[in-house]
Amino acid sequence: MPGEPCFHCSLPSSPEFSVTLRGRGYNFCCAGCQAITTAIVEGGLENFYQFRDSQRVKAGDDKPSVQTTNYAVYDLPAVQSEFVAELPDANCEASQAVVNIDGITCAACVWLIEKHLLSLPGVLTVSVNASSHQGRITFSPAQLKVSKLFASLAKIGFTASPSTGMQARAAWQKRQKTALLRLGLAGLGMMQSGMVAVALHAGDLQGIESEWQYLLRWLSLFFAAPVLVYSGFPFFKTAWRSLKTRHLTMDVPVSIALLLAFFASVYATLSRSGDVYFDSISMFIFFLLLGRFLEQRVRFKNFLSGHDLQQLMPLTAIKVDDAGERQAVPLASLAVEDRVWVASGETFPCDGTVLEGASSADESLLSGESRPQSKTEGSRVIAGSQNIESGLVVLVKALGQKTRLAEIERLVEQGIAQKPKQAAFADLVASYFVLAVLIVASTVASFWLLVAPEKALWVTLSVLVVTCPCALSLATPAALAAALHRLRKKGVLVTSGSTLESLSKVTDVIFDKTGTLTCGRLKIVETRILASGQTELSVLAIASALQRASSHPIAYAFEGIEPAKGCERAVSYTGQGVEGFIGGRRYRLGRSAFACAGRSPDYPSTGQWLLLAESHHNQETPIAWIKLVDEPRASAEQTVAALSQQGFTVHCLSGDRHDNVTALSQSLGIKHYLSDQSPEGKLQYIASLQQQGRCVVMVGDGVNDVPVLAAADASIAMAKASNLAKLQSNAVLLSNNLFDIVGALNTSVQVKRIIRQNLAWALGYNIVALPLAAAGWVPPWAAAIGMSSSSLVVVLNALRLSARQ
Repeated sequence: MPGEPCFHCSLPSSPEFSVTLRGRGYNFCCAGCQAITTAIVEGGLENFYQFRDSQRVKAGDDKPSVQTTNYAVYDLPAVQSEFVAELPDANCEASQAVVNIDGITCAACVWLIEKHLLSLPGVLTVSVNASSHQGRITFSPAQLKVSKLFASLAKIGFTASPSTGMQARAAWQKRQKTALLRLGLAGLGMMQSGMVAVALHAGDLQGIESEWQYLLRWLSLFFAAPVLVYSGFPFFKTAWRSLKTRHLTMDVPVSIALLLAFFASVYATLSRSGDVYFDSISMFIFFLLLGRFLEQRVRFKNFLSGHDLQQLMPLTAIKVDDAGERQAVPLASLAVEDRVWVASGETFPCDGTVLEGASSADESLLSGESRPQSKTEGSRVIAGSQNIESGLVVLVKALGQKTRLAEIERLVEQGIAQKPKQAAFADLVASYFVLAVLIVASTVASFWLLVAPEKALWVTLSVLVVTCPCALSLATPAALAAALHRLRKKGVLVTSGSTLESLSKVTDVIFDKTGTLTCGRLKIVETRILASGQTELSVLAIASALQRASSHPIAYAFEGIEPAKGCERAVSYTGQGVEGFIGGRRYRLGRSAFACAGRSPDYPSTGQWLLLAESHHNQETPIAWIKLVDEPRASAEQTVAALSQQGFTVHCLSGDRHDNVTALSQSLGIKHYLSDQSPEGKLQYIASLQQQGRCVVMVGDGVNDVPVLAAADASIAMAKASNLAKLQSNAVLLSNNLFDIVGALNTSVQVKRIIRQNLAWALGYNIVALPLAAAGWVPPWAAAIGMSSSSLVVVLNALRLSARQ
């Protein structure tokens, strides 16, 4: 019934989300809860809820909990579809799970998680981001179940959950709420114990009766104890986990400092001797939590900005049945080949083809293109884009993890997750840093026990607290996340964190011609018949049939032309042309030397010409010349001029004819260009530049560009490039605006500068703070402020990248 709690999460249910499963009615708050419960029940795992409810009763908690130790639910395909993606590879079949990991406090935690998961059979790669608390785990499904990954993380004290848009946001918000409660209690305890401390210090100066002093100490203990137990719990939990796994994290020295100060104060209270430090303990915890809370807020903002795409998808869709009736259904219930109605102002829930209507779509968040894109019958629409003008009926072609939106999101997360050399080095240093801190603290304590025993405790506490590798570990990932988000908004999708490192060293920019410097929208402007018995219509029909085997931009020129029937064994030859059999005769279309290997005729005039030839009984006969025209991109000339002005050497490397390449290069101001280049020739050209110490970025779009995209120091594929070209590239130019490459190169230099600033700050802070603390000049509360501020400065400095336009 409406008003009942949601069966899955116990939030208030909604009447539109009700379903009957195995004879029982269920109420839900949203389509997501409905979909996951349906998958659980239909998968025969109803005991998931029985176990959850029994655990709730045992714990005496009447509030629902989405956490459970019954991880078998994550092995259901319907559940995995939200956070596990297949990654087919030439050598093996692998999947990648993207999860949120709760309990990470520093880089040492990241190191522990990665090392532990890599020890599991079947785990191929693990990358955990210290800034977003998100992990990407590549594994072999044949060797390892997803439930085993979750259980393994729980074994070392970390809680994992699927990283979907709603799940990730909910996890962040839950952490924020808990952190705020702990911070609030610590602040209250700090103020109360601070007032008592004022009375105690005043009494020491003016004289106070021992009974009143004894009472005030107990009162201070009363205020400080809840702060230590509740607000300080995260430090102790992480420290205990670290000790159990025999791997030190920064919370170990923090916990030692807190426990030493507290129990020393308790002893002084019970023995009525010495000093008590309850006010400093509360202040210390408050400032530590305040720094982490502020840092977490900044991370959350950065997380949201980096996951805008996940928030685009609607929860429901309007399905159109065979009778034309419309009905709202959960997005998860849609299937390929369904029809959906998308009203004006609504978001497209799928990748699909327009069946009825005419409108325009805003695809700016996906491609960086600010202008609305016209959509008519037969046009492709992208999940997550917005319908602007009027309603459309769309045929569903892809859903969920198979949409272009999901592909872009995976590439975004992959770029953020991958660690460049600086980040890997920082994590390695941080993992050993804590042991060094403990050794230094022990040495300092021994020294002060000999010189001034009354100061030994305080100085040791300060040393334990003031040094922290958190800022060092955040220096690189925080800057990369901000920069990658900035580039995504501009239409440059970086797929590897190390790409920005490579781009910052670039000296030479190499462009392919067709589809890169030019629009790639070739048009047939002239056909010259060479063989008798052929007509323009028959020639274009044969060419259209052959081009269906090619993904080169040239193939688009033949779209809309009725192909000749019966084309068999069509093959595309990289950088040469296409070949196929029609009616038992072999035809070739492409470069002159390819189409007629024996006697290649000269090109009839300047321009881009394709030769169609027939081979019969090993006799090659030219049939026709076909002339194509491809206009330069509007941004090409501006881009070349800007790159040249900034000191980059610009090249054009093309397989096209010499006169075509020369004409285009000279019109754009490119001084270095080569024509008639095969993939092998392009590789040799790039290799020769690299041997001279040059750092090369390659920009291309076709299958023939794949080898050079892989060989270059950095590579950028155009938005309409072949899938193979995108896979071999470090970035994808979603906007198709070449001038954004200039912005990407400039951003890479800024990232390098920000990272250096962050690392210099993190190292400089520790170099300065440690001697001051060891000398007894930094009280513990000031050490807590310094440690928290150090991490916060690094994060805020990195966010300057995303703020720049």
